[in-house]
Amino acid sequence: MYADLHIHTTASDGADTPREVVRKALDKGLAAIAVSDHDTLAGVNEALQAAADFQLEVLSGVEVNTYYKGMEIHVLGYLIDPNNEEFTTTLRGLQEERLTRAEKMVGKLKKLGMKIKMSRVLELSGEGTVGRPHIARALLEKKYVSSMQEAFNQYIGAGKPAYVPREKLNPVEAIQLIIKAKGVPVLAHPGFSKVDHLLPSLIKAGLKGLEVWHRNHTPLMVEHYYKITKDYGLIPTGGSDYHGSHHDICNVIGGAVAPYESVQLLKDAVRDIIRAN
Repeated sequence: MYADLHIHTTASDGADTPREVVRKALDKGLAAIAVSDHDTLAGVNEALQAAADFQLEVLSGVEVNTYYKGMEIHVLGYLIDPNNEEFTTTLRGLQEERLTRAEKMVGKLKKLGMKIKMSRVLELSGEGTVGRPHIARALLEKKYVSSMQEAFNQYIGAGKPAYVPREKLNPVEAIQLIIKAKGVPVLAHPGFSKVDHLLPSLIKAGLKGLEVWHRNHTPLMVEHYYKITKDYGLIPTGGSDYHGSHHDICNVIGGAVAPYESVQLLKDAVRDIIRAN
């Protein structure tokens, strides 16, 4: 009984539709998944419909991108009603900021001699939320880079020449936003964010869990963050961060999983949040 609680679809920067994600999760024999696209809940209902006739539990999820003192920090929100109008309106504001950010990054790349078109970036994003992976794919198409990861490492990753930070939301605000929407906030892939020093303030703000199991967490990271969940009474979650075959990393559903117990702990937490509000 395992759950992959971090999966992206075409609703943001994933390669597979929510229905395709459900099919692959069934093939892997997973008990539960969470569709957790960047700054949108748009893929959740389709996944729920696709899984309705199968023994696969689909949790609503979202990955909110935040920025704090030069660091990009991602906060996962679980079990939010995908039809929550107030929350989805806030997410639309974040999506508009994503578009502005992408335009600025494309402009920087042009100044560096890489003539990719914003129209092509939008074509690659389709109906989903635009993000850096779409810019990376445009760079790859034009053969300015040899892989998606090279695009991040050389040009659009944090601190690189074409990088533009996001300053719309900080992690504390994201945590509070998720709780207000009666969801459960969890810090995504803390091994990459390197924000252990911020954990006390994030927990004080209402953080309920840490993504312990992640496709790119080393065994030492897993051990370290699992211990922190025990020390602070947080929920240990996990997932592959699946984006699909076009992505250089995180491209296997079930590549990292959490025990099904994590799903139950999330459900218990959301009940407590609803009672408290």
